[in-house]
Amino acid sequence: MNLPSTDPTHPIFFVSAVAAGPLVMLAAALVPSRLANRHGRRFAALASWLSLGVFVVALSAGIGFLFAGPLVAGGLGVGSVRIGVYFDMLSAVMLLLVSFLGAVVVRFAGNYLAGDPQQGKFTKWLCVTIGSVLVLCISGDLLMFTLSWTATSLSLHKLLTFHPDRPAAMLAARKKFLISRLGDACLVGALVMTWQCFGTWNFTEMFAAAAVLREQGGAYPSCLGWTSVLLVAGALLKSAQFPFHSWLPDTMETPTPVSALMHAGIINAGGFLVVRLSPIIAGAPAALNALAVVGAFTALFASLVMLTQTSVKRSLAYSTIAQMGFMMLQCGLGAFALAVLHIVAHSLYKAHAFLSSGSIVSMTRSAWVPSERPGAHPLILVITLSSAIALTWGVGAIFKLSPASDAGVMLLGAVFMMGLAHLLWNLWASSHRSSLVDWGLLVGGGVAIAYFALHAAFEKLLASSVASYTPLRSPLEFGVMAMVVLLFMAVLVLQSQLPCWSATRLGRVFYVHASQAFYLGQFANRLTLAIYGKKAV
Repeated sequence: MNLPSTDPTHPIFFVSAVAAGPLVMLAAALVPSRLANRHGRRFAALASWLSLGVFVVALSAGIGFLFAGPLVAGGLGVGSVRIGVYFDMLSAVMLLLVSFLGAVVVRFAGNYLAGDPQQGKFTKWLCVTIGSVLVLCISGDLLMFTLSWTATSLSLHKLLTFHPDRPAAMLAARKKFLISRLGDACLVGALVMTWQCFGTWNFTEMFAAAAVLREQGGAYPSCLGWTSVLLVAGALLKSAQFPFHSWLPDTMETPTPVSALMHAGIINAGGFLVVRLSPIIAGAPAALNALAVVGAFTALFASLVMLTQTSVKRSLAYSTIAQMGFMMLQCGLGAFALAVLHIVAHSLYKAHAFLSSGSIVSMTRSAWVPSERPGAHPLILVITLSSAIALTWGVGAIFKLSPASDAGVMLLGAVFMMGLAHLLWNLWASSHRSSLVDWGLLVGGGVAIAYFALHAAFEKLLASSVASYTPLRSPLEFGVMAMVVLLFMAVLVLQSQLPCWSATRLGRVFYVHASQAFYLGQFANRLTLAIYGKKAV
């Protein structure tokens, strides 16, 4: 990881472009809610145009980065405690992504809430939330990062409580509020620990000191070990990981623009935290192993629950939890560039899914429904899995990847193999025509090439922004990776045998419990009610 220079000579327009977008969106906080409601439609239209302008400014900042290079600028503060900007390739990618999604969501919200007497207030807090996320993307130190992290949560709470007359919505918002405060506490603890270790919160200085410690070898100081643990805990809490996940599916009574913004943008903050602080966390294998295990289990758990949901939005919510779990798995394995690629792809996909969720019912009327088929024969599973392994690992070899040097990427490729194996099984079981399997292999090969090519592109793109994690892995780490593979393989077997098991008494019982997410949400609701009392609803 090559740190950007702390003495840049950048054109004034470049510096302005980086800072202008967040400031414009945060300026909405100065507008009184009563005035915003009085001119609701005009205010929404103005916010739509401004958010589009913020996207254009972010795009110009990205172009400026290509010519002027990274930007590290000090800001306001006292002594060594200063708030500044850290704008590298990672910041450029995230700023462009968030501003684009923000422009789409704000424009959608203008039509979605047209005529609502509280439209102006909603637009105000929507802009403040987007502005807080934009500040998070360009934060130059851990203090500014923590402040914008907390501001994002508090402004989002205003959107989640937009309908105070809906008890379920209020309960979910209160539950999310409690979990977010735990995440804030973790970041505050990390602030204290990093100050003890480095005497500064500046990212450039912190990353440089951490790089020196890694080059010297040996164990990390205990303060940095605890810092990594606290940062990982904050990321898990922010991204709705097991067992702190139940608030996300329960927030479906909020307006659809909030769901789109939350699932496509804000929920990714946990992953961005790990990637941004990867130069610190990469020196603590125990924290990364914990991140991988929790992420893998969350991905599998949420995937199973998602299959049993009858509500479109709740199914999408559990899909988000599973995707965040998979992203945490990527970070835990040290594939930080791949995690950024996942953030970009998932954000675009999930924003489209939520904003178009209202048309799903009409789409299903003309959708193709697969015919029922028996459970897969074990020999067929072995053949399809072997074909997928040969195909994916063959493409990986073309890109000069090996299990020894790129264990994390290859493990994620193994998970991809299992998905490809399930695809091949479905193609064979649907008609028993070998031509379909041939087409499946051809499409799978193309997808495998795209997977490894995109990973290589993002790894090169973000080489100066994220830590390179290629340690000599311990037996414990290989054990964690083997366990992850076995867990995903168990889900593959479950999916392939589902037609048989669903007809059994045990399968029906499992379906009922899974449809209720194994009652963890009810337990969290009771705990929230015990803390808040009647105020929770």
